[in-house]
Amino acid sequence: MGLYSLITGRRGPSGFGSATTAEEVTQGIDATHLTAIITGGAGGIGMETARVMAKRGVHVVIGARNIGAAENGKAEILRQNTNARVTLLHLDLSSVKSIRAFVRDFHALHLPLNLLINNAGVMFCPYQLSEDEIELQFATNHIGHFLLTNLLLDTMKTTAKTSGEEGVNITVNSVHPGLILTNLFQHTALLMRFLKFFSFYLWKNIPQGAATTCYVALHPTLKGVTGKYFADCNEVTPSKLARDETLAQKLWDFSVKLINSVSKKNYLGFEDTI
Repeated sequence: MGLYSLITGRRGPSGFGSATTAEEVTQGIDATHLTAIITGGAGGIGMETARVMAKRGVHVVIGARNIGAAENGKAEILRQNTNARVTLLHLDLSSVKSIRAFVRDFHALHLPLNLLINNAGVMFCPYQLSEDEIELQFATNHIGHFLLTNLLLDTMKTTAKTSGEEGVNITVNSVHPGLILTNLFQHTALLMRFLKFFSFYLWKNIPQGAATTCYVALHPTLKGVTGKYFADCNEVTPSKLARDETLAQKLWDFSVKLINSVSKKNYLGFEDTI
């Protein structure tokens, strides 16, 4: 999927492309048996992902730092679909304490967990430290999701076993949503609008931006597919650095040590090897 496909919206091998929306890639899919956690679901791509998944029957659990915005989003989802199942829980991914509280709150709901969509993120924010004294962008985008995923991993394994899947069928994939002007660019909004004026043909709208996430999460052709990278709803080859297993191991080890240094004890409860 190159620049030409991005600009023209030409569909790739999956039958979808850069112009495809989240509703289109999930058309006809019945996902009423699934429960999904979506981080950063109070706005932007996360909100659209939550809306479309709820429309397809998924019980959506939105983890959001801004509960007020999440309440507004939930109200809009219910306005469009009165049968939607949407649960809101507070989650600040820059805080180890908040992440652990979120996991406890989720477990208290006694729900299965079929899908974990690590969507939330910040970008270009002024330098500042989290309450755990970790650089805020790194804490939110990587460390927070790293800890959250590992704390929920046993729940996903249990769900896979009890849902009748073969063994413990856990798949993990990454997606690139494309260029979308959302609140992610709030710290550089004027610059981004200026750049968008000269590169408008490269940008997507929010329904298009949520398409790849929804495609990878729900489309039946992706059942059992793992360890892949997707853009514009098609598998693509990630960068050389992303495929460096030695570097990945170093990042994993560093992440474990950093979290443990914050807590002074092993918060994770899992082996510090991949």
